[in-house]
Amino acid sequence: MGHEDWVEPKAGQKAGFGKFKKLATPYDAFMESEGIPVFRELGMHDIRELPLAPWKRVGGSGSYIQLYGTEGKWGSYAVEVPGAGALNPEKHLFEKIYLVVEGRGSTEVWLEDGGDKQIFEWQKGSIFSIPLNAWHRIVNASSQPALLQAGTTAPIVINALQNPEAVFNNSFVFAERFSTDRDFYKEKTEVEPDPVRGLAMRRTNFVPDAIDCELPLDNRRSPGYRRVEPYMTDNTFYFWIGQHEVGRYSKAHAHTSAAVLICLKGKGYTYTWPEHLGPTPWKDGYGDQVRRLDYKQGGMVTAAPGGARWYHQHFSVSSEPFRLTAWFGPHNPGRDPGPPGAPHIDYTAMDITEGGTSIPYHLEDPFIRKEYEETLAREGVVSKMEPSLYEPPS
Repeated sequence: MGHEDWVEPKAGQKAGFGKFKKLATPYDAFMESEGIPVFRELGMHDIRELPLAPWKRVGGSGSYIQLYGTEGKWGSYAVEVPGAGALNPEKHLFEKIYLVVEGRGSTEVWLEDGGDKQIFEWQKGSIFSIPLNAWHRIVNASSQPALLQAGTTAPIVINALQNPEAVFNNSFVFAERFSTDRDFYKEKTEVEPDPVRGLAMRRTNFVPDAIDCELPLDNRRSPGYRRVEPYMTDNTFYFWIGQHEVGRYSKAHAHTSAAVLICLKGKGYTYTWPEHLGPTPWKDGYGDQVRRLDYKQGGMVTAAPGGARWYHQHFSVSSEPFRLTAWFGPHNPGRDPGPPGAPHIDYTAMDITEGGTSIPYHLEDPFIRKEYEETLAREGVVSKMEPSLYEPPS
């Protein structure tokens, strides 16, 4: 392949183009080579509306999902398993979790061809993890198609190795991440503090029903907010399940890109805007730069689509609790870059008056409260945002 000779800039000039377009990464090229659609946007109202195409490597039909801000950090896709059918057996050198959007079936997991298998059943709302580089097969137990969403660390691995053969045909066995014990995929409900931020965590490789499972009280995002972090198969892939009460909404808070909120129950909307616009963007004349997405069970939105820190705020508008699962890949806000042992704070849950990024209700843009109350009135839902929540602390 030919190339141009580089020419030094003249005195007073700068080298390079100055403005240029971002190149496709090896993972971008890999997704395009798979022959299925790649969805790139702020989010979607319902994953069931996503166009799917036959997927030769995996089986069934699928589409990649790369919401803004998650590029290079973690990957996602939707896959439809045909009625009474199954996906192809596969293994790979990246982590993967599954959320069942619709359907019921079973999963087989094993470490090598012909080895002892773990077999467990799943239903709508189940979340489970595939151990690193373990063989697995998804089987549909119903005559109707099943729809699953996957989250993976594939971008990091494929971009680093730049060789799909090494990713999908690697013989190394991660024996410490898999066990043939019969309780390996049994739900575990014991709660302990996570080692980074001390938040509620469960060490379990399987959540049978993320839609209605019990969640510990958290209170960081909104009054009565509940939340838990499932820790699965020793993954670096980080996610949590949280729930806002009926008639309440979260405080806006800011962090960098990675998080995608997926709706498990109820319906609502999310506002997101760059942190540099400040805590009151409508009041300050920047309302046209705020992004909004409405979604229901099966819908999703990226919390910080622009790379740098963005504020985002989530609003429950249905007559049932608004339950979300947030997927970060290996980019937990509690593990921000810095030397080991350096002091850190839970800045997304601490108010801006305390050195965090959370906007207390009494300092938020007045537009937010007014619109929320009007929205609930249209939906026939009673607001639980008591006037006292908007009073400055004494």
